[in-house]
Order: sequence, then C-alpha cells, then structure tokens
Amino acid sequence: MKISSSSQTPIHQTASSPQSPPFNSGTDLTNLDAIVIGSGIGGLVTATQLAAKGARVLVLERYLIPGGSAGYFERNGYRFDVGASMMFGFGGNDRSAERFRGTTNLLTRALQAVDMEIETIPDPVQIHYHLPNGLELKVHRDYEKFLQELSELFPHERDGIRRFYDECWQVFNCLNAIELLSLEEPRYLMRVFFQHPFACLGLVKYLPQNAGDYARRYIRDPNLLKLIDMECYCWSVVPADLTPMINAGMVFSDRHYGGINYPKGGVGQIAQALVNGLEKHNGAIRYKARVTRIVQENGRAVGVQLASGEIYRARRIISNATRWDTFEKLIPPEQMPTSERKWQRRYRKSPSFLSLHLGVKAEALPIGTECHHILLEEWNRMEAEEGTVFISIPTLLDPTLAPAGYHIVHAFTPSWIETWQGLSATDYQRRKEAAAERVVTRLEKIFPNLSTHLDYQEVGTPRTHRRFLGRDDGTYGPIPVQKLPGLLGMPFNRTAIPGLYCVGDSTFPGQGLNAVAFSGFACAHRVAVDLGL
Repeated sequence: MKISSSSQTPIHQTASSPQSPPFNSGTDLTNLDAIVIGSGIGGLVTATQLAAKGARVLVLERYLIPGGSAGYFERNGYRFDVGASMMFGFGGNDRSAERFRGTTNLLTRALQAVDMEIETIPDPVQIHYHLPNGLELKVHRDYEKFLQELSELFPHERDGIRRFYDECWQVFNCLNAIELLSLEEPRYLMRVFFQHPFACLGLVKYLPQNAGDYARRYIRDPNLLKLIDMECYCWSVVPADLTPMINAGMVFSDRHYGGINYPKGGVGQIAQALVNGLEKHNGAIRYKARVTRIVQENGRAVGVQLASGEIYRARRIISNATRWDTFEKLIPPEQMPTSERKWQRRYRKSPSFLSLHLGVKAEALPIGTECHHILLEEWNRMEAEEGTVFISIPTLLDPTLAPAGYHIVHAFTPSWIETWQGLSATDYQRRKEAAAERVVTRLEKIFPNLSTHLDYQEVGTPRTHRRFLGRDDGTYGPIPVQKLPGLLGMPFNRTAIPGLYCVGDSTFPGQGLNAVAFSGFACAHRVAVDLGL
C-alpha cells in the first residue's frame, strides 16, 4: 500500500491542473470593476454573476487550481475530492424537469448564468447513519420513505416527526418561491415583498429561530432529539439549538426536493465549469497569486497587493477569505472595524478536520453500501475531536474516479490545529499515521477488514487545510459562541470599510456549498447595484 504524507505533497497537486494562461486576454486589467480574492465557490459565483452582468472581473487564486474546499487532487489513478461529496443545489439540472421549478437550485442557476452545465448523478440516499445504541437510519431522497423508516424507529413520535419535518418544508417553500438575492438592497426587498408577501412574512417568522426550538416543540424523546442534533451537526458542525431554522429548512427539504446530485468527474468540475464560464464572459482568473494586503486610500478599499509585490486596483474588492483572514491579515488588525470585533465575540472558529483519502479494493465494500455515511459510537462525543466520522464513497456514483476494481473512501473527522502544532517532521508524520490507524479501525465497524483492502492512503490535517486552502487554523467556518437568534447575527456582504465586501461561509447564510452559492448571488447583486450595473 502506498502511504503519502500530505505535509510534503500538496493536497491539490495534479497532473491535470489548469494550463490556461493567467489572464483572459479580453480583460482590461487597468480598468477593473471588481477583484475577487479567492476562488472558492462563493467567490466564483460572485465573479460569474458580475461577469454575466457585464462587469470587468479578476479573480486572484493563491493555489494552482480553483475551488478551495470544493477542489480535487489526483494520486495513482484516483481523483479525490478535497472536501465533502454531498452536493445540494443541483435540482433542476435537467431543464425538462418541471417539478424543480423554484429558486433554490443555486449551483444549477450559477452555471446557467454563464452558459455552462455539468452532468450530475443522483444519489438515492443522502446519508446512512450509524449511531449509538445500534441506531441505523437511511435518509432516502423519497420524503415519505424517510419519514416511514424514522417513524418505525420512534413509533411514539410519529406525529412529532411529521410536524417537525413538515415545518422545515414551510421554510423551504418560502425560500423556493422568491429570487434569492441581496437582503441589503431595498428595491429588491420591496419588489420581492410585493410579488410574494406570504413567503416573505414566513421568512421573517423563521429568521430569528433555531432548529432546536422547533424540534423540542414537537418531539420529546431524548434519543430522537439527539438524532436531530446529528442531522444538523453533519453539515453545520453545531447541534440543533445553534443551527438556524432557515438553514435547516433548506437542507432538510432540498435533499428530498432537488436531491443530492454528484457532479460527474468529481466536485472539482463545479469550480472548473464556473471558471470556464467566467472567461467566456470576459472575466479573468490568475493562479499562484497570493493576496497579502488589501490596499486602502482614505479609508476605502481600492486594490490588492500580491506576495510578488504587484498591485491591482478595482472599483470594488471582494474577499472570499474567512473574516479572520480578511480582517486580521489582509487588513492590519489594529484597523479592524468595531463591527468585526463585535462579530468575533459572537462567533468562533469551528474545528478543522483530520482527513483520510483512501483507495480500497472494491471487495472492501459490502453489496448495497451507500455513498455517504455518518459514524458515531457515543452521543457525548458528537462534537469532540475525532468524535463524529463523515464518510464519502463517490466512486459508488462515478466509478471513473478510481482505477477499475477500486473505490475511493474519504473519511474525515473534527480536529483542532493545536493538536498538530509544535511537532518535528518525524513526530508530525507519526501522529498522522496513528490517527489514520484509529479512524480505519473505527471504519471497520461498517466495512469489516477494510485495512486488509487498502491500496492507497493519504492523510491531511488542520495544518494541511491551513496551508493549501488559506483558512485561518484550517477552520471549516464560523460557529456561534452561544445560542443566537437564528441568522440575525450573521453579517451580509458589505463591510464597514467602503469598497470592501465579503462572501462565503463567514457571511449570511453561513456554511455549506449551497449556502455559499447563496452568498455569492447576494454579493454580486449588492456589488452590481453599487456599480450601477
């Protein structure tokens, strides 16, 4: 078996990295409307939406390929996703599918805005849960089938289960009725209110609420409430009491409405298609362009400086970095606006992840294995370091990602940067190998004798995520310090510094691929209005 050290080899490095020139020759770099720092999905959606409106846009990406956490890397014939493989936002990718009328299929809409489309593969099961006390549950795409199986596990809560998840549908139906753009733009708010008054009033009702508030309203069984905590934690990395009801309504319903759909060729195809669309609409992207400073003049953001010393100027600057990176590194910490200091008191950095990228022989997986799994043996360790294990096996949907007769198993579990600091190179490698062995041993509760079928293994740590994704401490994103009123504490795209905007998981509505796409639509709308486009 090949064991690779991701501390020595980049997690994204690939023989098929983009070979396009650093700039689109049709972009005038001396007269830019917007510069986007980072090519995560939020940044790329912002850039493509602006380019589609005719703006002159330049994206600056520190790495070799686009996508950030939605990137990929290749090893020994395997194409691994850097992050999760569970994709929302592709409902209606088949344009003939009448049932998917609505606005929440944000990735489909983002690609269509720049005349792009990618093939996706539907996943009939969102997650197969393997939880304490032998609790096993599959979240089927078929809503009624999911409710039936959950109610069979908790027959005394049948009515509460129906009422809670139906309440989530009420949230989703409100979202799916309106065009999801910037809540900072008054004319948009007035227009959408007059077009869909009841949907808007519904969202106002849910905006300050958390999922746990509604779960406890309808459900009493403590084990079922713990399951709903896990339902939230597996994408928000916080339990239901800290998960905004707006976000829960989106996720818990869209998995049945638009469904989970995996991009053929891997998650990295999303970012590459957006880049192709950006360039098709005269935008540009430059790789290996690490921004080290946001240039300000008279208190206004007017440009960026690269590690090379080069400076680019634009009418608007958009940061797809985390708020910690933006306001503590790209801007001197002593210049941090008061509003950002307040935000940092309300939100903290979530943990990063220990990631195992495994290549395994096909016989390692029992017949009928699902693509996505959650493993937890003790409820009190759900949020602990190396507590919950997230598992993706994308080759069950797209076998072309691995050599014939083999599968990819991507397992990741929360881990903090402090665990991996202050180590010699030798000790760092030993700690990674020991952690990988612990996780593989746990995976064998689902996939017996997995260790005997390993063909390839690569381990990433919070240090890996910090280095290659440019995220402070490798964090997954912001989480509330304590219970907050739903999404009311999450900032929008404009910042206290004129000319500077933020986009991505540090802005409304938060974490998750579809959420950051929403942030991208909102940011582009706000910037376009400010530019007069």
